[in-house]
Amino acid sequence: MTTENHRTGQGRPAGYRTGLLLLVGGAIGTLASGVLTYDRLRTLEDPLFTPGCDINAVLSCGDVMTTWQGNLLGFPNMLLGLAGFGALTALGLALVCGAVFPRRLWQALWAGLAAGFAFTVWLIIQCLYVIGALCPWCTAVWAVMIPLFWYVTRQLSRPGSPLRDLPHWLVPVTLYATVAVLVLQRFGARLF
Repeated sequence: MTTENHRTGQGRPAGYRTGLLLLVGGAIGTLASGVLTYDRLRTLEDPLFTPGCDINAVLSCGDVMTTWQGNLLGFPNMLLGLAGFGALTALGLALVCGAVFPRRLWQALWAGLAAGFAFTVWLIIQCLYVIGALCPWCTAVWAVMIPLFWYVTRQLSRPGSPLRDLPHWLVPVTLYATVAVLVLQRFGARLF
């Protein structure tokens, strides 16, 4: 799969699969960010409001969203998610409909996803080892950031790159397993 203007053997544009991933991942991220934004606004209006994703002492959106890590740039992180995932949804829809992006747009998309992925890794570490709680909607965002970053990285890699030699599922599955093991080591039976 390359970023050049050609079609796959199935008669679809070369970026169709990646576009579908961007569309679905962007929609999931937008939904998660939207719910978190709604809950955060409600907690600001009513300090006694309890978000629906406050399940127990470990699975608690409220405990995560009110920390400084949840407002890193001086405003709630989920606002970044609304904008970023909304843009990914639009780009994915354009690709699925047959758009062909120039390499510079793919590179800009990759840079944004790389920043988002780095931010996600930082937030995972903060949730596990500093905050001591997990936000279920945040974990949905983590779950979509992994394949989004990996598959766009793979899309941009040159033919013959070692990234293309790896089974396409290996990196996402390895990262999901790593996060799952870290969560279980940190919280274990307290999750449920």
